[in-house]
Amino acid sequence: MVDSLSGNWIEWFAPAAEVCATRRRGSKRPYEQGIAWSGTFRTPCISDRLVGSSHSAEGVTVHGENSLAIGHRVKIHRERAGMSRPVLAGLIGKSAEWLKAVENGRLQTPRLSMLLRIAQALEIADLAELTGGGHSVPVAVFAGERHAALTRVQAALTDFRTAASDREPNVQHLAERLRQAWQIRHSSPDHRTQLGSLLPGLLRDAQRAARTVGPERRSARKLLAGVYQLADFYVAYQPAPELVWMVADRGLEQGYEADDPYVIACSAWSMVQALRDSGRWEEAIGLARDAIERLEPYVVRDETADDWRGIVGALEAEIAYVHARRGRFGEAWAAWETADDYARRLGPAYRHVQTSFSAPVMSAHAVTLGVELRRSGEALRAAEGFDADRIVSVPRRSRHFIEVARAYAQRDQLAAAFALLSKSERTAPETIRYNGYAREMMLDLLKSPPSGMRADVRELGRRIGIAA
Repeated sequence: MVDSLSGNWIEWFAPAAEVCATRRRGSKRPYEQGIAWSGTFRTPCISDRLVGSSHSAEGVTVHGENSLAIGHRVKIHRERAGMSRPVLAGLIGKSAEWLKAVENGRLQTPRLSMLLRIAQALEIADLAELTGGGHSVPVAVFAGERHAALTRVQAALTDFRTAASDREPNVQHLAERLRQAWQIRHSSPDHRTQLGSLLPGLLRDAQRAARTVGPERRSARKLLAGVYQLADFYVAYQPAPELVWMVADRGLEQGYEADDPYVIACSAWSMVQALRDSGRWEEAIGLARDAIERLEPYVVRDETADDWRGIVGALEAEIAYVHARRGRFGEAWAAWETADDYARRLGPAYRHVQTSFSAPVMSAHAVTLGVELRRSGEALRAAEGFDADRIVSVPRRSRHFIEVARAYAQRDQLAAAFALLSKSERTAPETIRYNGYAREMMLDLLKSPPSGMRADVRELGRRIGIAA
């Protein structure tokens, strides 16, 4: 298997880091044979550790394996920032006990994605301050850029003013605004900018409606959960991971308060992704299974709306993704087949608005499973087996092209990978601009462009905000 994407790690982190990737021999599990990915960022496989020669840092002498020293560096920067262990742990989605074990060297070095979260929470601009080695590794290179409206969206999320409005909130009008916002999100190449303009007002009005005591409060809570589900698509891939947890948690809370199994399941879908991207596999699967079980008594009834079956299918697809990320081939495809069965029964015209769950997207999921399981040939055959134009959501279609590019990159077919990244950019520039997988592939292409394509690669890099 060709490790076409690991060169820059060796150059940037050496001698402070060593990537096992495809160099480990004797590995049997797919995720142990190649580079693992986590959330926004591509990461070394799970047993990678940063290593380096002996040196001193902040009174700590480091010898050989650097795992303990990195934990000490985290502790030093945390204390320097005046931050308690529970506070930092909460910001990165981990327990205080886990962070203590890292700081004390009882756990191996965290993945790169987690080191990036720690660096962002501690406002560290250079990852080398945590990893050592003397090689500058700017956090911004991997974290991506901050969208212009992020501050306004964040302010709306933390606006707890309860002053009475001049008029009672109109839940029906808010529901129509939310419906239109979903439509705009799925149809716009600049979907993040569009959401950035709509979300601040929608969040404030929906939050105000849910705080109002009255007969429509339950409906307002369900609507607010839907707004948080929409906001999840905006805060994803932004250098503010705490917002991902915030909107996922609040969406679930509103679903439980409204006592609505469907709303709970839709909010669980968002939380499952946050748990998955933090490597909390069992929690992600457990939450998805719990949400599915809540819906099972309803989905067998003829009068139940199709969307209830659609969210069950979407949750099964997420379970498949979690299994693929952890290298469980059989379990991944078993869950995919269950989800695909729901998609086929719902018919070719069905699409779940929030999750984009549909027959075409299940074909796209097959591509992603192949990529995550390091079976790029299967991924490419899945991509060739359906027409991507059938994916209604413009951002989801653009993301699919990135997944196909990943499959080509795994086979070291860099010209083909570049062609798919270009196609993704033409489809939805604001998908590729903020996608960590795409940014990492572009960094590698800028470093080693396919023959005769240097100018084209640089131009695409410029358009998506990555300098040569």
